[in-house]
Amino acid sequence: MIDEGQTRSKAESSPVLTVDGPGGAGKGTISRLVAERLGWHLLDSGALYRLTALAAAWHDVVLDDEDALEPLAANLDVCFLSDGGDARILMEGHDVSQSIRTEQIGDRASQVAALPRVRQALLQRQRDFRQSPGLVADGRDMGTVVFPEATLKIFLTASAEERARRRYLQLRQAGENASLPSLLKEIQLRDARDMQRSVAPLVPAQDAVELDTTHLSISEVVDQLIQRLARIGIVES
Repeated sequence: MIDEGQTRSKAESSPVLTVDGPGGAGKGTISRLVAERLGWHLLDSGALYRLTALAAAWHDVVLDDEDALEPLAANLDVCFLSDGGDARILMEGHDVSQSIRTEQIGDRASQVAALPRVRQALLQRQRDFRQSPGLVADGRDMGTVVFPEATLKIFLTASAEERARRRYLQLRQAGENASLPSLLKEIQLRDARDMQRSVAPLVPAQDAVELDTTHLSISEVVDQLIQRLARIGIVES
């Protein structure tokens, strides 16, 4: 018979690496690669807010209706799948892996994330991702709110101009039209909204390691994070 208490205790003692920072700093790609290298679980917390924003659009819920958004967030019909390394997200039976990554949904997600009751509704769902052998948690308040006791906290930054350039190249490679000045303005507005919200604002945890990725390659950042985990004895170097 499985002892649920022991299972819960093992999960709660599993190491957690939090990777916070503004949009475009490289959190998503770097977190995914670190998790793959270590064989750890991955939490893309931003996806949960994007899913809530998309669900609101599907169900005609306006983004300032906190009474309607709270139960929507708490009861998202979502399934995260991994098929041979390719992550897919299903919501209400539909593959939304790509549709939640648009700039429009990103902006709507930032508005949804500013609502205290929506954040509270998603809090435990995020904490439940903590499982053995470990978790890499990517977001904006992973080290300050969701996992304040995390094993190692990283706060990634990059200049707004560099983040806009990265997003511009990403969109162009995907065959989408994009305007670099418009992307820069959107990133600056989103940064301001995320940093100024009253609940869980975007700030580094007091014990976080701040790392500017403006002039670093993805592989360099991944190596640095794994080396930091090795230095404190969590993984082998």
